[in-house]
Amino acid sequence: MFTGIVQGIAVFLYMKKINSMYYEFSIQIPDILLKNIKIGNSISNNGCCLTVVKIFKNIVSFHLIKETFKKTNLKFLKKGDQVNIERAAKFGDEIGGHLVSGHIITTVQIINILKKKDTCTFLLKLNNDYFKKYIFYKGFICLDGVSLTIGKILDNSFYVHIIPETLLSTNFVYKKINSFLNLEIDFLSQAIVDTCTRSMNK
Repeated sequence: MFTGIVQGIAVFLYMKKINSMYYEFSIQIPDILLKNIKIGNSISNNGCCLTVVKIFKNIVSFHLIKETFKKTNLKFLKKGDQVNIERAAKFGDEIGGHLVSGHIITTVQIINILKKKDTCTFLLKLNNDYFKKYIFYKGFICLDGVSLTIGKILDNSFYVHIIPETLLSTNFVYKKINSFLNLEIDFLSQAIVDTCTRSMNK
């Protein structure tokens, strides 16, 4: 589990196809986040929970299955791109955001960026309208591993507001119109919606 509070920015190095089932995905991690890192650890990469399979100095590699490649924005990364990372939460850690599983369900596309002083607002469009039922005003979501609150909702899009601290400590500062962000829905919201839907359809 994670908290949606990005701890650092890694540099994407490469992704290569190993076989028909998975890819090897490698990043360069800041030294401050390397302490006690071991093979088998879980690390959030742009909000996607991946398991460490190789460590060489500050280069950490993961296996990325075909489904993850298909559903996330990791497939769009180019060498040198910035990746939001968070180490798995430990018992006793402060939960500054909300509980996040690292399971991406779809992506959203930035269709407008509104800047005002040191803050900015993203207008986002869901890649799959099926997930619109989980988008609530003031609800929790996780975008590229960042815990955020949903703002105004339009017909097929919604706003999120990015404060200066979040903008400067994540890869959001590099995002442009048409960029894709990984989306994780708050699992409690998803459970409530799905339970109510099943009950009404009985």
